[in-house]
Amino acid sequence: MAEYFGCTEQNLRLGGHETYWRDLFPFLESHGYTLRPRYHPDWKPVWPPPPDITVAQTEDWMGLPLYRSRMIDATRISDGKLVILKAVSETSTELDICRYFSSETVRDDPRNRCIPLLEALSHPSDPDTCIMVMPYLRNVDQPPFDTVEDILECGEQILDGLLFMHEHNVAHRDCAYRNVMMDVTAMYPSGYHPLHWRMLPDTVTPAPTLPRSSVSVTYYLIDFGISTRFSPDESSKLVVGVKGLESTVPELSDTVPYDPFKTDIYILGALFRQEFLSKFSNVEMIAPLVASMTAKDPATRPDAAAALEAWRLLRRQTPTRHRRWRAKGRDESLLGSVFRDALLLWCRGGLDHHAVCQATAQLPRRSASRGPSALQHALETASKSHDIRAIHTVWSGAA
Repeated sequence: MAEYFGCTEQNLRLGGHETYWRDLFPFLESHGYTLRPRYHPDWKPVWPPPPDITVAQTEDWMGLPLYRSRMIDATRISDGKLVILKAVSETSTELDICRYFSSETVRDDPRNRCIPLLEALSHPSDPDTCIMVMPYLRNVDQPPFDTVEDILECGEQILDGLLFMHEHNVAHRDCAYRNVMMDVTAMYPSGYHPLHWRMLPDTVTPAPTLPRSSVSVTYYLIDFGISTRFSPDESSKLVVGVKGLESTVPELSDTVPYDPFKTDIYILGALFRQEFLSKFSNVEMIAPLVASMTAKDPATRPDAAAALEAWRLLRRQTPTRHRRWRAKGRDESLLGSVFRDALLLWCRGGLDHHAVCQATAQLPRRSASRGPSALQHALETASKSHDIRAIHTVWSGAA
C-alpha cells in the first residue's frame, strides 16, 4: 500500500468511535447542525493526497481523538457558529448541573461562567443518551497570553465564576486546566479551524488574530461530571472521592469526608501556580494568594469570596504600566526578553530612544566605570532611527 509521510489510505479511514457520529449525521442535520466533511455519510478519503499540500493539512487526516470519542465539533447551520456536541447519560450530574446554570433564573447573570447549554437533543435510537450542544471553546492559553493584564483578567473571571457556583451550592470538584476554557470568537474575525486553531477553516491559511485586550474574551468553567450540587438547607456539605484531574489535592479520600468548596480553591490555586506563576516571570504579585489557596490544611485556605476579593485588590494595586506590559516567559533569554520588549513598544507605536534605553538597562554592563556595554550602545543607537529592523539586526547578531 502506498505511503505518504508515514500515512496510508488505511490510516485515513474512520475509527469505530467516529462511525458513532457519522451515523448521527442525518439526525444532527435535521436539528440544524452539520459535522465536518469527514463525517458525512458518503465521505471517502482523497487518495493519494493533493501534491501541493501535506496530508496533515487536509480534512481527511483530521480524525477524532479516541479520548474525545463522546465529543465532536460541529457547525450550527443557521449562523455558521462552531459548537461542541457531547453525548452523556440523560441522568448524568453534568447534564443536570448544566441545565440548572442555563435555566432562566440564572443564565443571564453576568457572573455566571458555567458553559451554556444551547440545546439538549434526545438521541434518536438510545433513550438513555442525550446530546448536549454547547459553544465551542478553547484552552485559556490558545493563543498564549499577551500581557499581564490578560492573566489578571482571566484569573478574576474564573474566581468570580467559581464564587457564583459556590453561592448556588455547587462544588465543581475538577476546575483544573482542561476544564477552564475561553470563547475566542471575537479574537478571530475570519474564524478558525476547530482542530487547527492557528488556521482558517480552509486549514492552510493562517487565521488573523486580534489581541485579547482589544476584544471581549469570556472564560468558562466546563465539565460538571463529578460536580456536587447540594440542597441549600443541607447542614453538612461534605463529600468523598478521589477522582479529578488535579492529583495533588491533599484531602482527597474515598472514606474520609472533606469540604469540596475548599478543594475547588486548591485546584484553582494549583492551576494559577502551574499556568501563570511557573510560566511567567512578571506575575509574582499573585504568589502569596496562590500559596494560601494551595495550603495543605483546607481550613486555612480562603473561601471563593475572600480569594476573589484578594485577587481584585492585588490587580488594583499593580501599576497600570506593569499590567499592560507583556507576559514574560520564564524561559526567555535576557537578549530575547529585551528584543521582545522593544518589539512590543514598536507595535504600540511607542518605540523611542528613551524606551529602548530603559529596556537595555537590563543588560549587563562591562563595568561601572567603563559605561554601557557594546550591545547596549548598539541597541540604543539603533533605536534613534526608529527602525525595528536595525534593532532586530543588532539583537540577532548578539544572540
